[in-house]
Amino acid sequence: MPNIKSSVKDVIRSKTAYEKNKAEKSAMKTNMKKFELAVAEGDRTVAEAAYKAAVKSVDKAVLSGLLHKNNAARKKSSMTLKLNKLA
Repeated sequence: MPNIKSSVKDVIRSKTAYEKNKAEKSAMKTNMKKFELAVAEGDRTVAEAAYKAAVKSVDKAVLSGLLHKNNAARKKSSMTLKLNKLA
């Protein structure tokens, strides 16, 4: 543990950011898994609802800096293709 006051604050701040980022990334992954399950079951209406939630969480991850915009675009494109195959 650091002795300097600003360093102590930095440790606390980075721990808080780590917890926030971890929770947000976990929520995003959960939404994506729910979409994958809905697609696997073949239920279009449930898949569409899960798709909207997953896309929203991916976009939120880009805004907070968890994902690069190209990575998010690739994820959303892949989900869109899977959703369109259900039709």
